[in-house]
Formats: sequence, structure tokens, C-alpha cells
Amino acid sequence: MLQHYVVEGVEELEQSKLNPLLRLKYHDSIADAVADLGGKPEEIKAVFAGFQKYLYEEAVA
Repeated sequence: MLQHYVVEGVEELEQSKLNPLLRLKYHDSIADAVADLGGKPEEIKAVFAGFQKYLYEEAVA
């Protein structure tokens, strides 16, 4: 699955897709998403954007 993101690139995980992804996973309930993920919506957005740089790093043995 991660290979899909490597092929598709950062556009697949752009921030504009976060809301629709959360709505899909949490059956159209952003409140449920926030409750499950914890933190404030701004923090969830920052984590979503921040972890992406690690997707493309090579593993260090």
C-alpha cells in the first residue's frame, strides 16, 4: 500500500484530502474522528502533514 504513495507522490496525501478521508473512515463524522484521534483539529492536520516526510526516507539500519 505504501508503494502506491511512492508512485503517486505527495499529491495523494495533500491536506485538501484529509477532511474527505476522515469523513469516509468515520462515517461522515468529523467529531468522531477528532475524538478517536485525540487533540485539536489543527494538531491532527499538522501531524498529517508532518509525517509525510518520513514516508519517503530510506530506512536506516
